Amino acid sequence: MALMRLMLLGGPGAGKGTQAAKLIARYDIPQISTGDMLRAAIAAKTELGMSAKKIMDAGQLVSDDIMIGLVKERLSQPDCKNGFLLDGFPRTLVQAEALKNAGIKLDHVIEISVQDDEIVKRITGRRTHPASGRVYHVEYNPPQKANIDDITGDSLIQRDDDKEEIIRKRLDVYHQQTEPLIEYYQQWANNDPAHAPSFHRIKGVGGVNEIFNKIITAIEGD
Repeated sequence: MALMRLMLLGGPGAGKGTQAAKLIARYDIPQISTGDMLRAAIAAKTELGMSAKKIMDAGQLVSDDIMIGLVKERLSQPDCKNGFLLDGFPRTLVQAEALKNAGIKLDHVIEISVQDDEIVKRITGRRTHPASGRVYHVEYNPPQKANIDDITGDSLIQRDDDKEEIIRKRLDVYHQQTEPLIEYYQQWANNDPAHAPSFHRIKGVGGVNEIFNKIITAIEGD
């Protein structure tokens, strides 16, 4: 099978996590999360990990140079032989340029496109059972009795980070910092298709499997 070096883009609540889980299972590739990677490098006491720890302990953000070094270090490991799925990196144009300049190649960039109002509706409708972590949705997956957990009869809650004001703020950050990556990868694919990753925009509405099948058709049909 061809290498599958993938990156997912999309706003908070677009369904990236759900689709990422299905993609890594299909292609037998690891999900490269920058948070996990930092923790692993620090635990393994690698040179880059120790540099990152010093910066984090001082309450500062880890520089793009160190993050790129960590990504390269992680991608050299044997479980990446079939490819990988980048999760949470790059988040900005500066990071995307650094990734490109470091020679880290991607095969496909997939944008899961969902309108802001739909994202707000999805997330604000969530209701959670705190003790078990069970999640319902007032419209898409309602409990048998409003705001009551089906199994225990306990009250359900709306988490603070599922409230509209918080979601709108997260969406603002996404539009300002990360959304420019969509145009960056689109233009690169149009101007230099021989070297750029293929860019695919997938509408993230419909059933989970329906959206997954659209992604597979896009990347395997190339």
